[in-house]
Amino acid sequence: MTPLPPAPHLPGRNPRPDPAIFAHALAGLEALSPEALALSPAFQGGLSAFRAGYYWEAHEFWEGIWSALPQASAERELMRGLIQLANAGLKRRMGREAAAVRILPLAEAALREGFRRGGESVMGLDRRQVAELEARIRAENAL
Repeated sequence: MTPLPPAPHLPGRNPRPDPAIFAHALAGLEALSPEALALSPAFQGGLSAFRAGYYWEAHEFWEGIWSALPQASAERELMRGLIQLANAGLKRRMGREAAAVRILPLAEAALREGFRRGGESVMGLDRRQVAELEARIRAENAL
């Protein structure tokens, strides 16, 4: 598992983490299948970061996964939704509530589309697990 920085990154408020933190997890993603991407250190690192409240870092992990996935796939829609959830959490954490409110429906729409295309489980996540991630963002408080 990729170690996270001592504190979550908040753009404009604390230093950006060293990109080397993510380099190993992001290497070689383009060559992986969606199934392998779901098991990759980048995907799992993003989940761990998200669950720990490291939304900027989750986005960094997941962006590489998203770009490696096939266009118009269930997996890519799911990743788009997860990235937007992380973005909404970051905005909420930074006290930018209007931005979070604007982003959350976009995240929900992408997640719904991912499950519509992919069925009950996409990249090892089911609707209940994704709903738990969404609930975390809805409960997030500004620092």
